[in-house]
Amino acid sequence: MSSSSSTTDSKRWTAFHSALQCFSVWCSEDPEGAQAVFNAVSRHMGSQVTTSCETLFSEQHAREGVNILHVVVTEAHVRKKQGETDCLDIWCESLDPHIAENLAISRQIKEDDATAQEAEEEANELLDLLRPSRKCGFGFDVYEKWSKLPQDDISLWTLQPAEALDATETP
Repeated sequence: MSSSSSTTDSKRWTAFHSALQCFSVWCSEDPEGAQAVFNAVSRHMGSQVTTSCETLFSEQHAREGVNILHVVVTEAHVRKKQGETDCLDIWCESLDPHIAENLAISRQIKEDDATAQEAEEEANELLDLLRPSRKCGFGFDVYEKWSKLPQDDISLWTLQPAEALDATETP
């Protein structure tokens, strides 16, 4: 809300503005009071920042992420000391981080694709096992027989006795 020359300022704004004008004079006249106000505001802001950071760390799972990073870095140091340099995920100065990340992701995608392929093959084997059991003893397809049944009539046959039973049992 802006103040213009045609409107008058509220009492609250006038008091605030007057106090603001006098603040520098008060600070020079009472340095201990100014220091106390500064310390109180600093403590309050510090606790606000700490609380906000803790909330953010909790929401973003920062502790878990840093712990995982620590494990990865520790394992990398161990591999480096042991002289293992033939791994694809070893860091080198010329390696762009995005390329390293893409390598790791592509490796995971290949593993996931292989797992999906195995699952699909297993599902197909199970379907092949189930196909003969779908046929009844005379060679008729069970689904075809079921789909030819009068479903609406069956629903009525079950609904009418149930309604009749409810009508006779009502006191």
